[in-house]
Formats: sequence, structure tokens, C-alpha cells
Amino acid sequence: MAFVSIVLSVSAHEAMHGYMANWLGDSTARDAGRLTLNPLKHIDIYTSVLLPMITIALFHYPIMVAKPVPFNPTRLKFDEFGAALVGFAGPLTNLVLATAGSIYLRLSANSLTITTARYIAIFIGINIAMFVINMIPIPPLDGSRILYAFAPNPVRKVMEQIEGLGFASIGVVFLLVFIFSSVFISLESSLGHLLLGYLYPYVL
Repeated sequence: MAFVSIVLSVSAHEAMHGYMANWLGDSTARDAGRLTLNPLKHIDIYTSVLLPMITIALFHYPIMVAKPVPFNPTRLKFDEFGAALVGFAGPLTNLVLATAGSIYLRLSANSLTITTARYIAIFIGINIAMFVINMIPIPPLDGSRILYAFAPNPVRKVMEQIEGLGFASIGVVFLLVFIFSSVFISLESSLGHLLLGYLYPYVL
């Protein structure tokens, strides 16, 4: 179920980046065929599936890298703020999915089997984790686009240097997650309690 949840959640996350960019005037993602929930268009077997499953085992939450949805910031409305909206669309989708799953679980808790409830809880937990991790304001994570829109020039220059590291910038994210793992776990736990209430200790 973790595998299915990851694939579905990553696909929705990436597709919404493309839909937001298209809505803001940039058709790059649409032209590349990325306005779809088809997982084959969005996931990479190593960084989107194997990596999060390993990090779930190690850190209890997923870190993953999907195929980036292409977009052209110069074609977006609202300049940097448009890019921030594109970046936020992905994590927001995960938060919406986690919330929807939580509402369903709350309303149906008495009629679901323990196994089904735990499957739904896994889906909720993965989307909570994706929201929290992707909101870290470090490139290439989505939170960096939000910070960039509001940051002063010195901070923007540092972020551009980190982004210039390419795939190596993922190492910076791993380091942060390792150092501040207790903070991320606390944030995810708080969000889980908020969404699931009294059910949280029983299903997550």
C-alpha cells in the first residue's frame, strides 16, 4: 500500500504543478504531456519509488524526487509570485489529499476493517510527509520557490548557488532532514493529530 500511495501522491503532486503553470499562462508542461495523473509520466523508479521507501524505513517519512515538471517562469503571470504558486501547488495537493483521506476515515471509522483503516492511514501519512518535506525552503524543493518570491537579494543568491549544485543539492536536503529529523517528525505528528484527532494514535 505504501508503494501505491507514493505513486498516486507523487503523480497528483506533479500534475498540479503543470496545471497551475498552464493556468498562469505557460503551456510548457501541457506541451510535454505532463497534465495527466498517469504515473508513468511523472515517476522515476529510483528517485520516486525506491528512494522514498528507503527513507520511510530510515526516517519514518518519504524523501523523493519525481521527474521535474518543466515550466518557463518568464511566461507565467505574476513573475516570481507565479513561480511560487506553481511551487506551492504540489505540496498543497498533498495536504488536500491528506485532509480528504482524514475526513473519510473519521466519517467511516466504525464501518472499516482495521486493515482498510491502516491502508488509508498510510496514504494520509505519506501525503502529510510529502507536504512537510516539500515545504522546506531549500532548492530543489517546492518551498524554495515560495521563499524566493519574498526573499531579499542576498538570500536569493545563496538559493541560486544551492540550486546550481544540481542533483547534489539533494544532499543538502538529506543533511537537513538528518539534523532536524525530530523537528520534522514533530511537525508531521502535529498535523496528523490535527487531521485525525482521536483516531491518530490508533492508525498512525
